[in-house]
Amino acid sequence: MLEVIRELSKKTESKIVMVVLDGVGGLPLEPNGETELASATTPNLDALARESQLGLIELVGAGITPGSGPGHLSLFGYDPLKYTVGRGALSAVGIGVKLNAGDVAVRGNFATLGAGRVVEDRRAGRPSDEENVRVVAKLRAAIPELNGTPVEIYTESEHRFVVVFRATGTPLGANVSDVDPQATGVVPLTAQAQDAASERTAQLVNAFVEKAEQALEGEPQINGVLFRGYSDVPHFPSFEEVYRLNAACIASYPMYKGLAQLVGMQVLEVPGHEDALEEKMQVLEANWDRYDFFFVHIKKTDSTGEDGNFEEKVHKIELFDALLPRIRALNPDVLALVGDHSTPSKLTTHSWHPVPFLIHSNWGRKDLAARFTEEEAQKGSLMLRKGTEVMPLLMANALKLQKYGA
Repeated sequence: MLEVIRELSKKTESKIVMVVLDGVGGLPLEPNGETELASATTPNLDALARESQLGLIELVGAGITPGSGPGHLSLFGYDPLKYTVGRGALSAVGIGVKLNAGDVAVRGNFATLGAGRVVEDRRAGRPSDEENVRVVAKLRAAIPELNGTPVEIYTESEHRFVVVFRATGTPLGANVSDVDPQATGVVPLTAQAQDAASERTAQLVNAFVEKAEQALEGEPQINGVLFRGYSDVPHFPSFEEVYRLNAACIASYPMYKGLAQLVGMQVLEVPGHEDALEEKMQVLEANWDRYDFFFVHIKKTDSTGEDGNFEEKVHKIELFDALLPRIRALNPDVLALVGDHSTPSKLTTHSWHPVPFLIHSNWGRKDLAARFTEEEAQKGSLMLRKGTEVMPLLMANALKLQKYGA
């Protein structure tokens, strides 16, 4: 569809706001119960739903649980089965690290390991950014290079960090299996190369894990590292090239800023932390006249789901609801609300369940929905759609697509 949209797109004065409530889809804790969205008190979301079109979105395909990268790529109109990028590159670009041809970036989690290297906590209790900086400095001193390969280590946020293996001559391959088992009660996995070009990278990863555990021995909580999301330098057609949009990203977490940069959005700096909702609204308001597309990312609806904290996820939804009038006061021509995947508190991880999707448009119709919830969304006129159909729908509702054919 990108080629079709590229031919049909036209520049107009209309403005689009896409709010991604990360991991917002949920499940009831008990049979016949309510999801987090349905349990939340959301008068502003409910009022918006009564004036909008609703549906459900599958980000990758039926039964496939999307990572955050593929989920967002799908929402931006890039088929995640064709346009692939590892978490490492997204995080590296998001914190301002330049990747050269042949380099490999990988996303890491600080973890708590118990006796026998068994993973007790994949996120090491979600340490503060300051604690992350301290531990990264310790690793930098211990692992400046590995067998002649320069190693760079960067703080990302909380338990997350980024490692870049710099190529010296022969390019490094990124086709390597995860070290992160994505479960507790088991030992970390051993990185395995999936092709000959990645043999060297797998050796570097395993050597890093060993040296990191030695360097962190004695730390009370952060005493291990888990890797996933290896990637080299990706390339995507830009938003301006495909959609004729002057697009801006309002996000706090580096990975989403990195993804936005890779598709050609201008990343607007947001002061504060990942939960800086007020600051994000201020940035949106201050830059309203400069851009015609805004991607606004809300993170904590996902983090609380991963922590299995149903009530706190409900609270984060309610906090966003309180700020929704600020967005509506700007009178965007198209306002979309969607998730990049579901993260039910009941499962404490991403899931395959479709996410609710809402479009409010000055030129759109409205459904009979009473609320912005999964149950109401499945009744809506947008029905069940692919994630890659979101952008064409937003463009059409903003009158930014020409007619196809005679």
